[in-house]
Amino acid sequence: MESKVMWVWGLLIIYIVYCFWWGLKGFFSEKTASGYGIAGRSIPFIAFLMAATAASFSGWTFVGHPGLIWKVGLVYAFASFYVLTIPITGAFFAKRNWLMGKRYGFITPGDMFAYYYNNELVRWLTVLAALLYSIFYSGIQLIAASKLFYWVAGVPPTIGLIFMAFIVWFYVVTGGLKASTWVGVLQFVLLVGGIALLGFYVIKSPIIGGWSGMSASLKTLDPKLSQVPGLIHFGIGGGWTAVMILTYMFALMGIQSSPAFILWNFGIKSPKPLAWQQVFMSTFVVGICLFFFSAFQGMGAKILEVSGDMIIANNGDVVPKLMTKFLPGPVLGLVFLGAIAAIHSTSAPYIGTGGTIIQRDVWWRYVRKQSGSHSEQIWTNRVFATLLTFAAVVVSLTSSDAIVMIGGFATTFGTIMYLMLVGVHWGFKFPSTGAALGLLAGIVVNMLTYFVWKYPLSMHTAFWGLFAGFVVAYGCRGLGIKDSQVTIDRQKEVREWLNSIDGPSESGKVWRSRMKIIVPIWYFFALGPGILLGNSAFTFCGFPAIWAWQIVWWIVGIVMMWALCFKAEMSTTSDEQIRRADVELMDVTKEADA
Repeated sequence: MESKVMWVWGLLIIYIVYCFWWGLKGFFSEKTASGYGIAGRSIPFIAFLMAATAASFSGWTFVGHPGLIWKVGLVYAFASFYVLTIPITGAFFAKRNWLMGKRYGFITPGDMFAYYYNNELVRWLTVLAALLYSIFYSGIQLIAASKLFYWVAGVPPTIGLIFMAFIVWFYVVTGGLKASTWVGVLQFVLLVGGIALLGFYVIKSPIIGGWSGMSASLKTLDPKLSQVPGLIHFGIGGGWTAVMILTYMFALMGIQSSPAFILWNFGIKSPKPLAWQQVFMSTFVVGICLFFFSAFQGMGAKILEVSGDMIIANNGDVVPKLMTKFLPGPVLGLVFLGAIAAIHSTSAPYIGTGGTIIQRDVWWRYVRKQSGSHSEQIWTNRVFATLLTFAAVVVSLTSSDAIVMIGGFATTFGTIMYLMLVGVHWGFKFPSTGAALGLLAGIVVNMLTYFVWKYPLSMHTAFWGLFAGFVVAYGCRGLGIKDSQVTIDRQKEVREWLNSIDGPSESGKVWRSRMKIIVPIWYFFALGPGILLGNSAFTFCGFPAIWAWQIVWWIVGIVMMWALCFKAEMSTTSDEQIRRADVELMDVTKEADA
């Protein structure tokens, strides 16, 4: 066995031991349904800060993102802006998710939506969305794992995929959400370190010739790799037009509005880490990795391919081939672990939370009629997590699409949760029948605009699903469909309490007014039609115009996120708010029989 491969296996064994230790620790310590499913609402500041960031930026980020930059060019590098669009969803909803879970005792997002809309169909549709999201999103992680294991260690793809699935399955089903969260802390460090290390070794290699060499080589590549092709394509598909880039970001916004993330918000001890996770860890730290080091990898691979120094068959092979070509043994082991950590950091919470959602919202509520002990709920949760893992393996073994595009499809089932969340948290008005039918319409249209008519008008599935959902929801309102008095009274109580406990200060009101203007302007120029100006606007330090445009708007975006989360108070909480949340309890959710 080569010394490089020995390093890979040696470090992988240490990583597995760490994962299994947390799983077994949870197995022997978690004795309640909420303790297993939502970590007893006790996830601490640092754990959520790091694990939630790792879960947001997955194996698709580590392996798929540079691969699509290699394939499409710097046009796809606009996807790096998901370091802002993912956490901006958290800024809109995460704090209020926690407040709602704390007051009403919600364990699953289905609990919250069904209570607010007084409609059990909403619960079933939320379960369906969570199921589709978890299976497809976890499946793409395993695809990345199989490719990585094959190129780095020579393990046949199917065997590598199943082995990696077994690792994540073990610590999730044994330890629950707390185990996967604490494993996620290490995974964040490995993910960020792995992306940076690989990008550094690629750009400093003699073949690339440092930044000056890369900058010079970029000028010799096909200009199409550095140009947004247009505003819109009138037809099916059409490539990475400006509206495709914008609506693809809508899909990525669905990560932190997904049922899994809502459940995770219920599980944190305090909302204090939310603003820091959204601004510093995601927008700044991961932003550095993607706007520079991932781009170095993708464009470096294109330069190597054009020069004849590397043969690349497809986008999934880019990162593994760069690793084996440029990294020495110990570094190869660390970067390999970074990729595996990225894959597991996302698979674990989605499989775990998916199992909890099915167990609580289907098995416990309807099969067991809200009866059953804590231990019964835990072992049935494990059964459902196992079935989800199996389904994810099947998807990964049968899928042929690009990793990131499958991921973009999966996240659309999180994006359509915007329909539910804006009603619950911000009082958007449509009847509960409209909420249910809108959610159903969104799921159906997601399927149609991915599997039948893929990306009409070069606009991503996420846009069409959400658009259909809102049209149907407000259409029901327009038809005069009314809620019952019980539903009206329930929603009024929720509105009054949320407005009371989470109303902004006078300064916060001023900043929120400003952000209503600033955020749309940022979206227009960073991701919308304004990016066409970036094709030739300006350059600096040898960056092509489109790359320079992305970097400038990323820096502006950091300031915007700081203003939104801190100054506008969208993600900050006072000690008084937390005190009130601790005492103003109105538990409407039965956890288990004694």
